[in-house]
Amino acid sequence: MASFMPFTNNNLDIFMCVLRPTVAIVDDLLDTLKHFSFFTERLGCIHSSIFKSIHGNMIIWYGAWIKRSNDDKELLHEALFLALKNLQNMAVLVDHNFMVAYGGEARDGSSAAKFSTGDTICFSSTHLPSNTKIKEQDFVHKCFSLFQSYFLKMDGTIAGVCLKCAARPLMINFYVWKNLQSCYSFILKNNHRDALLSWFCGATVFIKYDVFKVVYVSADDVSSFQHYPPHKLLENQVSKVLE
Repeated sequence: MASFMPFTNNNLDIFMCVLRPTVAIVDDLLDTLKHFSFFTERLGCIHSSIFKSIHGNMIIWYGAWIKRSNDDKELLHEALFLALKNLQNMAVLVDHNFMVAYGGEARDGSSAAKFSTGDTICFSSTHLPSNTKIKEQDFVHKCFSLFQSYFLKMDGTIAGVCLKCAARPLMINFYVWKNLQSCYSFILKNNHRDALLSWFCGATVFIKYDVFKVVYVSADDVSSFQHYPPHKLLENQVSKVLE
């Protein structure tokens, strides 16, 4: 079964965290994150996924919750952060935050980007420095407009979502691809950086791409990792949150 990322922020809250493994056997961390997905269901997570970088050393955990108040979201963020901190002997927590979905596109007319284990996905991130004179709202609007114009030209994409970090001026484009070759072809043939810089008249913006493989979605059969004991510190932390 597939997982999905919505095109709007109306009904779901999206959370992502980025981890850099420090263990020799990365599968151990992946198995622990699968248990983390199971525990987040007790915190109201309706579906989650794990993405593993193909070329780099990064793992992204993605989860979606039924939309809640800002106060409840803040408490949830704190609970997730405390639980993830207990993985520090397995990975460095590089980033973590809720994301706002500004819009998306799908070739089949769906209202969400769908993906399954084994699919190729790509993230492009654009960060606006704190010392810039560009207004954040202008930055967000132009990044979304560029996402819309580029998606129509991207042969091999299945769907895409334009996201903004809730805490700072960071825009992320999430793409689902038909295959890895199509993804590489687009990245090598198109200079997204030049297009974005021209929109901002040469102002400084930071842009990067990374390609990932979907290694788990919460709809998968969990029997393949149930024989692994859950990370004890993680289990204890989630238990405290639920008390």
